[in-house]
Amino acid sequence: MIEKRDIYIPCFQDMRMLHIYLPEDYEKETRHYPVLYMFDGHNLFYDEDATFGRSWGLKRWLDEHTMPLIVVGVECNHEGNRRLEEFSPYDFSDATVGFIHGQGKELMEWMSSDLKRWIDHAYRTLPGKHHTAIGGSSMGGLMALYAVVHHCDIYSKAAVLSPFIYRLKDELLTEIRACPKLRSHKIYISWGSDEFRTKQQLALASGRILELMRCLEEKEAKVYPNLVFKGRHNEESWEQELDTVLTWLFTE
Repeated sequence: MIEKRDIYIPCFQDMRMLHIYLPEDYEKETRHYPVLYMFDGHNLFYDEDATFGRSWGLKRWLDEHTMPLIVVGVECNHEGNRRLEEFSPYDFSDATVGFIHGQGKELMEWMSSDLKRWIDHAYRTLPGKHHTAIGGSSMGGLMALYAVVHHCDIYSKAAVLSPFIYRLKDELLTEIRACPKLRSHKIYISWGSDEFRTKQQLALASGRILELMRCLEEKEAKVYPNLVFKGRHNEESWEQELDTVLTWLFTE
């Protein structure tokens, strides 16, 4: 079951839609559920809602596997470069899009406080960090990695698919080195072999991710690195990872 709810984000003074998945048995049961917060909520469940006409097929996967999980997907801002600004915790410059003033820290403060409190009040959740996860792809993957480190008291699991870390590795390393031990945290990081034009680009990207992984492991986090053979930077490819990432994150 998918619910769509409009919600106001004070730091952006803007309304945004939430795409919320509830298990099929939610209304028949009295149990409480873990929660996975995700970015680009419009791309998660239905092809007709997705930006490029292809979703992750996440509702279909969850229904077929009867995974007891609530998913809260926050839709992005579709105006100009606003998605890049809201989904980056750091400023950066890019030859294609120019200077981006990152506002992701403000978004994560809201998601980790106001939004989470509202979800925990409105739905039967397991509110502790051991039952709270964060996930996303591309810019959403960057945000998920930032969130599980900076807000490690809120999230203990992260699905980091094809993260945008090209110009932000050093900022992330600084963030990880400053955080406390992550002994109870599980972080899945993936990247696709076909996301890059050349083998050299793939090698450089792999090196950046492995450096981040080693830093996370020094903090005693459990990390699952996954270089996806023939993986591409799109929803069809990320759907193929659902079985691996969700099973690993939510199996003790």
